Amino acid sequence: MTHGHTQGHGHDMHHPPMTGSGEKCPAMQAAAVTAKDQPEARALLQGAFEKTYRWPKGFGGFRADFICAQAGLTVKGRVEVKSPREVSLDCDNESIKEWAGGQISMMAVHRGPRTFEESDGKYVLTLDPEDGHPMGRLLRIHGDGMNSRYRIKEQRITQINRGMERMKFTINVEDSLTTQDSRHLTTRYVVYYFSPADGRLVNAESFADRHAVVNGIYLPGVRRITSVEDGELITRELSFDHHALM
Repeated sequence: MTHGHTQGHGHDMHHPPMTGSGEKCPAMQAAAVTAKDQPEARALLQGAFEKTYRWPKGFGGFRADFICAQAGLTVKGRVEVKSPREVSLDCDNESIKEWAGGQISMMAVHRGPRTFEESDGKYVLTLDPEDGHPMGRLLRIHGDGMNSRYRIKEQRITQINRGMERMKFTINVEDSLTTQDSRHLTTRYVVYYFSPADGRLVNAESFADRHAVVNGIYLPGVRRITSVEDGELITRELSFDHHALM
């Protein structure tokens, strides 16, 4: 099994970040930021950030059994997640272990506790004029090294655009649920990958997530991913059971 984000197009498509993780792209750090921060942009993004579900501060992680399934192959394993950077898997199939580990790490990065100031709040933020786009107002993040642009509507980040030397992608957030504490948690999104050289669409991946609630904490339940690999449509499902908080 190969990684779903490396479809042989010459781009490192491994796990695009949905929202700022606090790390710059080294190749683009030198670009000077001349834009002036706009309070309206900052308030808009912070409002959406605060309404996005994350694990609570001090969250100690979880353990769970998992099953990875695709046509002709089913593999079982066990995972322990202490933090976004501390994910360990017990699985006999090395390619499945690598792929599932990448997916679980990406989930943990998206759900990991952090403040707005630790995330996109440390950059210069500006708003484009209202253009009537159905996914909301366009907000630009200056200085993150990824030319990041978000669209925000009704206190939700609905679209994420990033462009780097070897990778350009757009994430459309298609659906979400409202958690018990009235925050948004994504349940369905699509990633469109483009060639930075000519803007050509080179792949798309569809993600559908169901969540398991354990003592009020929303943990991964089932993730289904559909992508194109070598001219074929491939669907994989990663399901979790027997969750235990740490």
